[in-house]
Amino acid sequence: MKNFLKICLPIGFVSFSRVGTRGARVPTFKLMQHLPVLFAVFVANFACGQSDQNEITISHQVSVLGNTKPIPVSLDGFSGEVESVLKFDLYVQGFSFVSPDAAQYEISGSNSGNVIGRVSDNFARKEILSRSYTGASLRRQAHAFADDIVLAITGKKGIAQTKIAFKSQSENGDGEIYVSDFDGGNPQAVTHEKTIVSAPAWVPGHLGIYYNSYRFGNPDIFYNDLSTGQGRVIARYGGSNISPSPSPDGSKVAMILDKDGWVDLYVADADGSNLKRLTKSPEDESSPCWSADGKWICFATKQNERRRLAKIPADGGEIQYIGTAGTPNPTEPDCSPDGKWVAFSCQFGGEFDICVVSTDGGTPVILTAGEHPSWSPNSRTLVFAKRANWRYTLSVLDVFTKQVKDIGRISGSDSQPSWAK
Repeated sequence: MKNFLKICLPIGFVSFSRVGTRGARVPTFKLMQHLPVLFAVFVANFACGQSDQNEITISHQVSVLGNTKPIPVSLDGFSGEVESVLKFDLYVQGFSFVSPDAAQYEISGSNSGNVIGRVSDNFARKEILSRSYTGASLRRQAHAFADDIVLAITGKKGIAQTKIAFKSQSENGDGEIYVSDFDGGNPQAVTHEKTIVSAPAWVPGHLGIYYNSYRFGNPDIFYNDLSTGQGRVIARYGGSNISPSPSPDGSKVAMILDKDGWVDLYVADADGSNLKRLTKSPEDESSPCWSADGKWICFATKQNERRRLAKIPADGGEIQYIGTAGTPNPTEPDCSPDGKWVAFSCQFGGEFDICVVSTDGGTPVILTAGEHPSWSPNSRTLVFAKRANWRYTLSVLDVFTKQVKDIGRISGSDSQPSWAK
């Protein structure tokens, strides 16, 4: 049966039968109507005794990463900050701005006193959204309108009102952890330690962030409750305590410790108790993240002296490697909330690129220059860091269209972003 399945793809029974996002047709495999032919080929293949090494395996997922055309929209009636916010929010979620006669959707309205917005579908010739926004600032009203636009057109929840956390570092090496709107607006420091800090990791569904700090002269792991401003130590063992990564339900935290001289992957309860070791190898593990269902922890390691991505059951077990052919030195993985993708950075010489691969592994898509990727809740947009002249700038990337926008920066070198899920 294994050989039978593995020869389905070369035969080429593909039917473009389903319309996906933005009208793109998605290929689906039709097997049942071709079973007699497939069975005959299977018998012939079995008789020839073809080895497993030469077989072609099915690719279960058709990649549209970086190849999807943006949705053409027009924008009219807005000005100033509201216009800028709408253009930023929509661009990094797969929209492009064109003239009204070339637009699939017309977005119109005003922002005199408050935001009033409408969306018309030019193809269906009907209005699909009409709303007036009050309260808060015009900026927040614009973000709310952007989310409503995304929902009305795509049926997906928008990300315009989400938050990110990041590290801002001064020239002397000290830094603080900040949170802001996803586009960099309203940045606020959540630590005031005046020391080296790094690796903020937002707890999904909670107002809390894990991070690293040299507060006591050693890289230790802390937790900051954003609702109260209170912090506490999570891991303060001898050696390095780094790379905290909370589970999707917030009940666990993965981390990298070398408390006994081995740099390995551990997992603990959210408060740092019930510590459990998951790996013990001479290789240095790094950058853990969780699968969307919380059953696996993905991380970077080495195999035969080559850097690789791997995963291990969150409650312990055997390491499994994730294929990332053609992308040397993969590291910094982050699993998408929908469970389909792993974003990571790879290194060509001294330069880093942002890549995405299926969670099952395969041939990754290299999207843009950068490092430290973090998925947004919509599983299509990434925030990441770009380095130039030894300084970092935060940027946002739509992985399907490759559209990129730089985030407004605060003072210092901004890096290591984490998106609130």
